[in-house]
Order: sequence, then structure tokens, then C-alpha cells
Amino acid sequence: MKTLVIAEHDNGALKPETSKTINAAVKMGFPVDVLIAGNSLSTMSAQVASIDGVANVLVADNSVYKHQLAESMADLVLSLSGNYSHIVASATTTGKNFMPRVAALLDVAQISEIIAVVDADTFKRPIYAGNAIATVKSLDSKKVITVRASSFDLQGEQSVVAVTNIDTVSDSQLSRFVSVEQTESERPELTAATVVISGGRGMQNGENFALLNGIADKLGAAIGASRAAVDAGFVPNDMQVGQTGKIVAPNLYIAVGISGAIQHLAGMKDSKVIVAINKDPDAPIFQVADYGLVADLFDVLPELEQAL
Repeated sequence: MKTLVIAEHDNGALKPETSKTINAAVKMGFPVDVLIAGNSLSTMSAQVASIDGVANVLVADNSVYKHQLAESMADLVLSLSGNYSHIVASATTTGKNFMPRVAALLDVAQISEIIAVVDADTFKRPIYAGNAIATVKSLDSKKVITVRASSFDLQGEQSVVAVTNIDTVSDSQLSRFVSVEQTESERPELTAATVVISGGRGMQNGENFALLNGIADKLGAAIGASRAAVDAGFVPNDMQVGQTGKIVAPNLYIAVGISGAIQHLAGMKDSKVIVAINKDPDAPIFQVADYGLVADLFDVLPELEQAL
């Protein structure tokens, strides 16, 4: 039995979720192969081959896979599935797009967003917005699993292993790539940042989010937001942290003007250190915060930036 991990990348750089997903796969106890599907992958294949625990790297380098459309990716994974008992990917936008299709085509139940591996058949995953942890045992002969990468550490390095090119091209033509619109930022990506500072409804408007910029620059932090701030139109939805947004687990999370609704806590409560700034002493965010400051954010933020 072997495990197949599908690498997370943007055709230019390997994302840290790949290393963390390999960490989870290694804990399942079988040799780990990694599939990289995309276009112009030569530099990335060597990078993956040097991640500790990887036995072999499979490279599907073709323009068909450049945008990792769900239909083409699922067909490719399915063509390789006969050699593997476990098929694993990160629970990211890409993984969530094609992995359910893989599970359906294999006629098995997907095990989603695992946060711990008990053994090869048993996994832990959050339910009820993270308020309970379910221990799930699968009896399927093939396991299709997505991993909440923020719950696992980065893998170390090893000597470079073999890289095998795959000639299979699965172009289903059931969908086509039209365009992509991305927010460009010099700050770290929200899900990969070691420090995150987020604003909530307490920021009052989008212009006031500028108060977070100086602090973020000095800490090398990414800027996030609660769903309330996104729904109010203060900031774009790609900044949302929470159950229906992005799941983060940085070394330091600073919540500013965020009350701490259960949906937001589900997206950040695994952070190593949580700092909350809120003028309401009864705000639920203080129940999970390591450090809490009851104060008006408009007084505190300029002082904090100056102190830094």
C-alpha cells in the first residue's frame, strides 16, 4: 500500500501546504509519492523531491493542467489511483475543487479537513465549526482525504529522490479556464503568514483598515478580516478568516475589533498566540485569547504602531 499526495502550487512556486500535507501523509505509515500537475514544473519537481518522507515524485507537465481544472485533475488522479490506498490533498480551493470528484468516481466517502492522523484508517476532523472533534474510521479500501494543513508542521529535507514524468494527458473538455482576478500584495499570503492581524466590524469602515497597515508592515504580517467586516463591504472577501473563509494558524494572531463569533474562531483558534483588542469586556474573543486588551482600538492602534 502507498499514499499519493497531490502537490499544491501556482505553477511558479510550491506552496507550504504541500510540505504540511506530506507531513500528514507520512503519519499514515505508507511510502509517499507526490503528484505535481501543472505547466513548466522543472524547478518545482526538484524541490518536492527533497522533502523528507517523499519516496517518488510524479510530474504531469502539460498545458492541460496549468489551471488545475477539476475534471482534468480528477481524471489524472483516477488514472493513477490503482497503485494507491490513500489519496491526499490540501483542503484548499484547488483541493476542495477536484477531490470530491475523485471520491465520487471511486465511489468512496471523502474524509475532509483532517487535523490529526490516528492510524492508517482513523483520522480526526473538526465538526460544528470546530466546537467538537470527530474521530472517523474509514472502511473503504481507498481513502480520499483532504488535510487542514494549518494543523501540521512543515517537513524537513532529505536527499533528492527519483522524479518520474507522466505522459498521460486527461483533457475532459467539460470546462475551460476563462480568467482569474487576483489581489496583488507585497504582504505574506494569509494562509502562510506567521503573523496575522485582522479587523472586524469594530473598524467601522474600510478606510479605518489603514490603521492596520503600519503594524502589519512592522511585524511582517498578513491582514485579515472577520465575516462581519467583509459582509459590510469594508474589505474584499479574500481577506476573510473563518469557517467560510480562510483557516489560519500563525504564530501570532491579533484580532482587532472582532467580537469572536463561533464562525470566526473556527478559522483562527489554532493560532499559537492570540491577542484580542476590543472595548467590550464580555466579547467572546477574550475566551480564546492568550492576551486581551479592553480598550478603544482607535486609541490603541496608533500607540501600538509607535511602540513597535
